[in-house]
Amino acid sequence: MKRNFIYAALMTPVMLLSSCKESFIDRPSLSGTTTGNYYNNADEVRGATSTLYSGLPWRNFESRAQDAIGDVMSGNMFTYTDVEYLNFTVSSASERIGAAWGAFYKIIGYANVMIKTFEEKKAAGGGASYLDPAIAECHFVRGMVYFYIARTWGAAPIITDPGATALSGNFNIPRYLQKDVLRFALEELKLAEAGLPESDVPGRLTKYTAKGMMAKLYLYQKDYANAKTKAQEVISSGKYMLVDDYYGMFTKMSMNNNAETLFSIQHQLAQDPWGTGNIKNPDRGASNLRTAEADAWEMYVPSLDLLKEYEFGDLRRRWSVMEHGWTNAGWKPQRVNAPKYNEFMANGFKYDTLQPADAGGNLNATRSNIAKYFAGPGKSFGGESVLGQNSGNNVVLLRYADILLIYAEAVLGTNASTNEASALDAVNKVRKRAGLGPKTSFTLDDILHERRVEFAFEGDYWYDIQRQGFAKAKAMIARQNRGSVNAPNYITNFTEDKMYLPIPAGEIVQDPELGKEPVPYYK
Repeated sequence: MKRNFIYAALMTPVMLLSSCKESFIDRPSLSGTTTGNYYNNADEVRGATSTLYSGLPWRNFESRAQDAIGDVMSGNMFTYTDVEYLNFTVSSASERIGAAWGAFYKIIGYANVMIKTFEEKKAAGGGASYLDPAIAECHFVRGMVYFYIARTWGAAPIITDPGATALSGNFNIPRYLQKDVLRFALEELKLAEAGLPESDVPGRLTKYTAKGMMAKLYLYQKDYANAKTKAQEVISSGKYMLVDDYYGMFTKMSMNNNAETLFSIQHQLAQDPWGTGNIKNPDRGASNLRTAEADAWEMYVPSLDLLKEYEFGDLRRRWSVMEHGWTNAGWKPQRVNAPKYNEFMANGFKYDTLQPADAGGNLNATRSNIAKYFAGPGKSFGGESVLGQNSGNNVVLLRYADILLIYAEAVLGTNASTNEASALDAVNKVRKRAGLGPKTSFTLDDILHERRVEFAFEGDYWYDIQRQGFAKAKAMIARQNRGSVNAPNYITNFTEDKMYLPIPAGEIVQDPELGKEPVPYYK
């Protein structure tokens, strides 16, 4: 089956939404397209919900904020740009915090308006057969985003009816307790599980996507019984598998929506509208791979601590990291007026930390670059198609390897170790693909190690550290070398208040309630 996800009506939410006083409240338009003359068939409805998958609303999270929060803060990435995340000196004025907050509440705004619109259409006699699955898609996205919000900020606003809020004129919206934000997220995912189909075209949500995200949320809450149940339901479905080409899963458009993917941000290779394409490419690409087609300025590089984490023989190291000796014979980058560089790269790309830069060498703070999500120097130079900062490879937010490791950890639960057969089978499937031998038992630290190297540079490891609780999180961070080859750096200032990020300063100015203690959402 064709694995390119087809977009339609990307501008639909523009007709539905206009901005309001608070950046996290999107208000439905009081004029324009009405439910009476639109959403009359499945194509129109699915065209609207396709926006929820698009890079457009996700752009300000997945571009840099995801990296800074998920990987720089976790000790997986080194950077000279987002140093406050490296050193835990993040302030409420941070650009990345504001970007992530804005992206998340914009996506929620889209989902809110669509849920209300589709429910009104259904009440007016619209077809439940295509409206109900669309409503369920919105519930999934809303639940998943609130899960991100709860893990990132802890206590946070919950907005479900932006129109009523906007029309009321009351913008004094409080933060709600983290446990209530997580409960709300779980309720949304349950609604999605009930309403989504068993299967759909590749890239679209199904009830197994909802089950998988529920398993992840249950694990975060240390509800091991339910995490195990939901992960097992995904595994038993037989709908997913680990793909052989791990590296290609993140770098090839042809592998978008592959058999390992449960949910991805769907990208298209396009300059306009900006953000439709994947814009991770330049931030990760080695500077000696910059060409006339592809930008590359290595804003983020692997940390020394992460490089130390890989076991000998772990294939994920080469699939995720470029180091001295890393090659790609198919890539043949060339530059105008650069004879030494062109000669060095003529027979294929070589990552070399000894050569001078003008002769093709690359020497940075950790002697390495990120391979994951770097699509290459451009089609004319033997790589994937790249348009400056844009590539067409999707960004994966939930995949089957995660489900397997969630299942294994849920079986382990609070035990010191386990050799339970099904849990070992789940762990060893992930390890086998990486070229590693099987485990005969494992501990929580074994699982955390596996998760760190399996999902490196995917924006997830900070949440793995955070969910261990403050004492263990502090110990994990204190052991990390977050510095460069020439300047080691160890964190000594990690305190409990740094387990969550501050609310953006601009939001508190507009809504002082956000600066106060959180209150219950559920009465």
